[in-house]
Amino acid sequence: MYPITAVNVPCVNTPFASTGASATGLVAGLKALGRKGITVLAFAGDGGTYDIGIQSLSGAAERQMDFIYVCYDNEGYMNTGNQRSGSTPLGAVSGTTPVLGKQQYQKDMTAIMEAHGLPYVATCSASFPLDLYEKVKKARTIEGTRFIHIQTPCPPGWLFPFSDTIKIGELAVETGLVVLYEIEDGIFRLTSMSESVASKGTQLRPVREYFNHQGRFKTITEEQIDELQEWVTTRWKHFLHRATHA
Repeated sequence: MYPITAVNVPCVNTPFASTGASATGLVAGLKALGRKGITVLAFAGDGGTYDIGIQSLSGAAERQMDFIYVCYDNEGYMNTGNQRSGSTPLGAVSGTTPVLGKQQYQKDMTAIMEAHGLPYVATCSASFPLDLYEKVKKARTIEGTRFIHIQTPCPPGWLFPFSDTIKIGELAVETGLVVLYEIEDGIFRLTSMSESVASKGTQLRPVREYFNHQGRFKTITEEQIDELQEWVTTRWKHFLHRATHA
């Protein structure tokens, strides 16, 4: 399968919008053949998850199809020139929002998937690989549709040096723009850096620090920064409440 994938396991390269449907078909095919002990793992970007793939994913989740779905989120349609997606942040410049930046907030895809009553939902960051590893490992032991969201910084699309990739991902978590958590059988738990910040009672870093390191926010306004800071603060309080009342 190389160069489609360098991983030595069977792989199906699916159409853009059909990841959920294709995973459903694989699960059904394995069941029909009596093949057990095989985990179906689906990968799709934010465009193929938030937007043009949400229908097949929602249908599969509603039926509780037995697979792990991973959203590789670099906040835009990066493979076709960085067009805005439902995951592109407010104020970010993209190929289709080139002057003023995107004027809408990100869609909360993880909350949408939680609303399907899934047995396992988790958020991750590429800058915290051990947290990601533990969540995928746990998801493999659970039956039903499992959804894992990974924020993945994109140097050419977000306009920052490649050497800053890990730092940008860490800043996203430290400012609260990305919160690391898992929901297992309805029980909410903060994890990794987010759990550490909460347990120590320390303040999140200002969101401005995150925006200042990325060229895609070159046109963001002070009003938008203030809006996003308020949004982050309110959402963080909500997550802290959930974590302490789980």
